[in-house]
Amino acid sequence: MPDYTHLVAAAAHAAGPCPEGQEAAWGDRVRLLAVELAFAAREVDQAMQSLDATHPFSAYLEKIEIEESSRRGLLTLRPPGGAAETIRTEQEDTNAGERMIARAKELVGRWVLVYRYNEPTAASRKQPGTFGNVRMVARLMDLGEGALAFSIAQEVITADTGGDAALAGRLWRDAGLPEKGMIPVAALEAVRTRARAARANA
Repeated sequence: MPDYTHLVAAAAHAAGPCPEGQEAAWGDRVRLLAVELAFAAREVDQAMQSLDATHPFSAYLEKIEIEESSRRGLLTLRPPGGAAETIRTEQEDTNAGERMIARAKELVGRWVLVYRYNEPTAASRKQPGTFGNVRMVARLMDLGEGALAFSIAQEVITADTGGDAALAGRLWRDAGLPEKGMIPVAALEAVRTRARAARANA
């Protein structure tokens, strides 16, 4: 039989001293708190197992959108020197999904440490012998603004214009950004704003 002494002790501490003459009500509160602590402990254990299975990497968080079919957050990330890649959150109508989507929105335009894990697709779960998974985000840590390599920064601006390289180049030159080296993220954000506005008005 599992020993829940530590949970009961923690619940009793949280409940505070038992008022005189209210022993039964106090006992009920301790039991309720102990059960809540047990569920919290299980959730923490599951979260830690997910983190243990992750593959962390650093990347620039370019944008986040809501995938229409699944209602998951869809993060666009650009690792240093690499092509853009996507990673998903839980569905936005779940607590975990809602929190992660909100966190990602706070970190758009910044470098982040991404803790990623693979989740089997629905098809692979239904059909034995079928393999497939999607990349999911378990945690995001802010690494700051920093800078992007010139080629990656240009790709970001071009993506913001909807793929219009000529427009991206014109906005780049109008902003007076350098044509080589590392581009500060702070300097890039104003150009991104104009690129998105131009795309919306096209």
